[in-house]
Amino acid sequence: MYVIVVGGGKVGYYLAWNLVDQGFEVLVIERQPAKAEAIREHLGAVVMVGDGAEASVLEAAGAVRADVVIATTGEDEDNLIVCQVAKRRFDVERVIARVNNPKNEQLFKRLGIDATVSQTNVLLHLIEQRLIPDGLTRLLTLQHQEIEIVELKVGADSPVVGRRLSEIRLPPDCVFSAINRGEHIIIPTGQTRLEAGDDVIAVTRTERESELRRLLVGV
Repeated sequence: MYVIVVGGGKVGYYLAWNLVDQGFEVLVIERQPAKAEAIREHLGAVVMVGDGAEASVLEAAGAVRADVVIATTGEDEDNLIVCQVAKRRFDVERVIARVNNPKNEQLFKRLGIDATVSQTNVLLHLIEQRLIPDGLTRLLTLQHQEIEIVELKVGADSPVVGRRLSEIRLPPDCVFSAINRGEHIIIPTGQTRLEAGDDVIAVTRTERESELRRLLVGV
């Protein structure tokens, strides 16, 4: 799968880092040469300098063969333009936009953006879910796909404690994307062992939530 990430700030950088670690083909488009060079130093030749809102830059980046374009800049207007150009000019199957002002989220959806990520709404979801102590926190629901990003704390009685991820049979359509262990963020591999108290961030279908909760939380 080929993923283009437009915007090399913290959000774009860490997203690209995770995608590269998972084996995806990734290209980051960043306007500022200094930021692009910093990304190149850490991730290698997966970055190009340019304005991702320009069709010529997306064309040079190979948008015509991209499976996903993700706009993560700090400007909603730029993110909207990037996604619309990718969708309409290059027929990219899936476009995802970061929304900095939650008031713009509905507009993005009406204009055909496949999925939006609003940091404000993520915080609201966190607050709401903390009021329902079922061991699972829904961080984000991707639009129209019944896909959720969730956080679960590994319980002391969970059958997965001490086991490598390669040894754990996860429910279908569930993937671990990160593990928060104390002050450390772990990008998991098959050799990563789970410990009681780990906060696991996973991507799952809504219908698989209960199975995943029973496996990790133990309830």
